[in-house]
Amino acid sequence: MNRLLTAAVAMFAAVCVCARTPGHDRMPSRGTRVADTVSVTAPDSTVATLVADTVAPPRVERYDVWEERELTFNPDPTRAVWMSALFPGLGQVYNRRYWKLPIVVGAYMGLGYATSWNNGMLNDYTRAYRDIMDNDPSTRSYMDFFPPTTNEADIDKKWLTSLLQSRKNFYRRNRDLCIICMVGVYLVAMVDAYVDAALSHFDISPDLSMDVAPAMMRDFNSPRPSIGLVWALNF
Repeated sequence: MNRLLTAAVAMFAAVCVCARTPGHDRMPSRGTRVADTVSVTAPDSTVATLVADTVAPPRVERYDVWEERELTFNPDPTRAVWMSALFPGLGQVYNRRYWKLPIVVGAYMGLGYATSWNNGMLNDYTRAYRDIMDNDPSTRSYMDFFPPTTNEADIDKKWLTSLLQSRKNFYRRNRDLCIICMVGVYLVAMVDAYVDAALSHFDISPDLSMDVAPAMMRDFNSPRPSIGLVWALNF
């Protein structure tokens, strides 16, 4: 019985000694907060991957990048013709041939002024010719072509009648010619607008080359080939 009691006391003392290990023999003081932090050790490759993902710049999508593109103007010949028909010179502006606009407008202004002037002279000579041909003495518009001191009795009426008729025909012809020229400028402007739009991308560079090389040509009338030169002009 004594042996059993002694063994039990010895075991109790061993358990108490094991319970009081270093690091566990002190209790945290009042007011001290114990950090509930868990330390985890990761491999070096994982850490490098995390750092690379954090430091790497943000990915830029393709549609977010501004790309400057040069657009080539390609005029429509049909539209150029209709615009030129609507107003002379508008087709040249559509084709971006601005230097042609003053030519077309200047031609129309000059021909328009010439038409108006010749028409005014035609009206004056027509009225004078009509007055000299009638028998009414009160109609003397033909005397407006002479100085006020001129005596009507001293004028040869036959010569004056022939002169008025020829001048009348002269100014009528000039007026009609100016109108025809205006129509011609109108049509030329339309043709120019169409051709300019159709050949806007035609290569007109002055780079010309000529190739001359020997060649053997076959003659169907002779069994032997002929020797000659080939001349080619590239433009």
